[in-house]
Amino acid sequence: MKKKIFIGIIVVIVMLAIMAGYLVYNAVMKPNVAVHGQKDFSLFIPTGADFDQVKDSLYGNDLIVNHKSFEWWAGQRDYTDDVKPGHYILRNGMSNRQLLNLLDGGLQTPVKVTFNNMRTVAQLAGRIGEQIEADSADIVNYLSDPSNLADLGFNRQTIPALFLPNTYEFYWNTSAAQFAEKMKKEYEKFWNGERLEKAKNIALSPVQVSILASIVDKETNKTDEMPRIAGVYLNRLRNGWLLQADPTLVFAVGDFNLKRVLNIHKEVESPYNTYKYPGLPPGPICIPSLASINAVLNAEKHNYYYFCAKDDFSGYHVFAKTLTEHNRNAQRYQRELGRR
Repeated sequence: MKKKIFIGIIVVIVMLAIMAGYLVYNAVMKPNVAVHGQKDFSLFIPTGADFDQVKDSLYGNDLIVNHKSFEWWAGQRDYTDDVKPGHYILRNGMSNRQLLNLLDGGLQTPVKVTFNNMRTVAQLAGRIGEQIEADSADIVNYLSDPSNLADLGFNRQTIPALFLPNTYEFYWNTSAAQFAEKMKKEYEKFWNGERLEKAKNIALSPVQVSILASIVDKETNKTDEMPRIAGVYLNRLRNGWLLQADPTLVFAVGDFNLKRVLNIHKEVESPYNTYKYPGLPPGPICIPSLASINAVLNAEKHNYYYFCAKDDFSGYHVFAKTLTEHNRNAQRYQRELGRR
């Protein structure tokens, strides 16, 4: 009799263990993530967020089927006290085990960060702040601090040269400092031996190349004529001429909507006024494109010293070797402008 009771107890224990195992298996392995109407869901967990905030994001987007099993397994994994920020891709049908492996492991997916056609560092910060966790104010403040700039090897005038327009991968919870550090690494990678040698051959430093490239960028949006325009300015620099670049006056005046530069603008007092001061301005007048930087490094060799807009209004320019020739070109453009 005792033997039967003992066997019965063992059977009950085994059955309870099987049932418990089954319940645990379901809680851990059963699909518990439901992404509605799309293949994946991007979950953004801010720095400093706690488990309640994670639950708010998950439950608020109706992503978790069984809340209790998720919370139980999160507790078992100690995730409730160790939330990791970042950008996580949730797939439909993920189990609690897969979800917590992702979140607790900090296995976030990088985001693509793109910028181009940026006038100022403040404008750049606004664009970057839309794509990573660091907001624009944090980025501007970091890049305005003289000690931070010194560590990067730049100053307030030259810092735009650090940024090379392109698409980069970042972790979403990147800070302003981490963003700047990544840009510094990309800058050093870009300025390889070949490019440094090309810069040396035209007697410019990398920063000076970027300064001239920023002027070229604002002179034309035609990539194929950028090397020729770069050649004009290099000719002026080599011969000690004033650059007399209208885009630098627009920057000096501070009115980026200025369509036409007048004589009064040429009198503005600014180190960026290349009608008054020789050589390159103290910093880039925009964040130059890669096309304009490469145009300066591969500038066309010629004897042109002047250029003006073509009278066909194509956006291209006509080039001249002498002032007399340039004046004729300018008059043709003015006549056509008046006719139109």
